[in-house]
Amino acid sequence: MSDAVMEPRRSRWIPWVFVGGMLLVVAVNGVLVFASISTFTGVTQGQAYDRGRAYNKVLEEAARQDALGWRGAVVADQGMLRVVVTDREGLPVAGRLDGVIRAPVEGTAIPLALVATAPGRWQATLDLPRTGQWEARLALTGAGGERLDLVQRLVVP
Repeated sequence: MSDAVMEPRRSRWIPWVFVGGMLLVVAVNGVLVFASISTFTGVTQGQAYDRGRAYNKVLEEAARQDALGWRGAVVADQGMLRVVVTDREGLPVAGRLDGVIRAPVEGTAIPLALVATAPGRWQATLDLPRTGQWEARLALTGAGGERLDLVQRLVVP
């Protein structure tokens, strides 16, 4: 027998580096999965799949509204929402205007109390919880039952 003493292996730590690296990858992936599940989904349109399947109806509705020839302008300034609707000739369109103002990402909807100030002109006081981007969703029903949908993105200072 030999009197040589066996030295312990100095490379025992190498497999643990790989194990540690894999644990780090799993931990980072876990954090990313949690963040993706617990935050905004990215869906802003309810029932987007069904709406996509019925897109021809959306196109027909857009063509109907274009044939109507009514144009609307929506402006938000100094705490007021102002709406003007005119026909092809630029004449005001009278009717009943209803709608809400929404925060597009959060989905918060606030009903608007729109008051006619003149034929084809309405206004409402804006009492919004915060400044930023909002979306006015309005529906004008004309005297003959015609309907115009207005959707306008607004930046409220």
